[in-house]
Amino acid sequence: MLFEVLTDRVYRHLFAAQATSLIGTGLMTVALGLLAYDLAGDRASVVLGTALGIKMAVYVLVAPLATAYTARWPRKPFLVSMDLIRAVLVLCLPWVTAVWQIYVLVAVLQTCSAAFTPTFQATIPEVLTDEAQYTRALSLSRLAYDLENLLSPLLAALLLGVISFRGLFGFTLLGFVSSAALVATIPLPRRLALAAVRPKVLAGMRRYLATPRLRGMLCLSFAEAAAGSLVIVNTVIYVRDWLGGNNRDVALTTAVFGGFSMVAALSLPRLLKRWPDRSVMLSGAVLAGLGLVLFAALASLVPVAERRWLIAAAWGLIGAGYAAILTPGGRLLKRSGNAEDRPALFAAQFSLSHACWLLMYPLAGWLGTLSSPAWGAASMAVIVVMAVVAGFLLWPSRDPEVLIHHHDDLPLDHSHLTSGEVASGHVHAHPYVIDDMHPHWPSPK
Repeated sequence: MLFEVLTDRVYRHLFAAQATSLIGTGLMTVALGLLAYDLAGDRASVVLGTALGIKMAVYVLVAPLATAYTARWPRKPFLVSMDLIRAVLVLCLPWVTAVWQIYVLVAVLQTCSAAFTPTFQATIPEVLTDEAQYTRALSLSRLAYDLENLLSPLLAALLLGVISFRGLFGFTLLGFVSSAALVATIPLPRRLALAAVRPKVLAGMRRYLATPRLRGMLCLSFAEAAAGSLVIVNTVIYVRDWLGGNNRDVALTTAVFGGFSMVAALSLPRLLKRWPDRSVMLSGAVLAGLGLVLFAALASLVPVAERRWLIAAAWGLIGAGYAAILTPGGRLLKRSGNAEDRPALFAAQFSLSHACWLLMYPLAGWLGTLSSPAWGAASMAVIVVMAVVAGFLLWPSRDPEVLIHHHDDLPLDHSHLTSGEVASGHVHAHPYVIDDMHPHWPSPK
């Protein structure tokens, strides 16, 4: 059962902390979109795209630095302090009256998020060491992100009937405070002892990019960002101007994306038992691309009365594909690194995947200014197709965990050579990851 993993008290609190903070963040995203529309009108997609681009730039630059330089810090005080600092910063958002203020607050707020998230993600596989339990946890983690995309817009739609959009920021504050309280009430695994020399900031990225399956995952991150950014940045413009809807319609349309993503996430544990991660993630990228193609092909053809159903169908396909790309990622990272290297790999994925969003958010914002939404969807569909082809080529279909390889530079009596399933001279086999002993991926035989 998917929810069996919640019987573990530590993980249950971590999941609740993640869910509450993400629901608050989702309300903040809706509120930022409406704030941008309030301040910039038909240029709202550009403002929101720029703000989210700043967010991604901070993630790209800060995540690896924060992981390297906070590696010795105790996990619990660090995570709790990041939540509380974010809560204080959110207090400023309701008083924003100029576009530049949005940019500054987003930059500082997301600096804390970039420090928080990789440490949080790398803690979970140390809490749940069983592979099946960890897979369920990944689906629940994906579910938490979908709560941000589904429950947050629905809750926003209800709240906007009684409060202004600026009032939504108060619920973001509550989410961060609740997250801090939940993390503070549980014991977290101690960090592994590190060497005296501080790890190099880019070590995680080098190991990430030297692993074929992770290079393929990075390509699919481009597909995820291309499809997702069009939805996140331009929903407010498409609904308000193209459909003639109101603020509540914006929230409900965003919820369609999150709802289909949630359904896909809940289905993935069973699918991942039958199909390899590569097949599931490539299929998800294709599904997201189909949603873009559907929207691009029909946006200029359907009558105004039918546009609401078209955007719902397209956003649903994109949401389902989005979840299928994202959910298995933690399994790949866990499989691709030793326990001591895992935080650096999670930070590399966090940073590199958000670099994709850094490129896609401003592009989506510019595409949102075009007269026809079809051109924006078509442009993003081309990027998704290119990303799928690259991922298919870079990620080998045969991707075993145990690889036969050789160490010609080691003496025959070295302890590493005598370990593993096969030992013959300088050749042996074991679960292969990139580390100091294995700096390169072995050539396929």
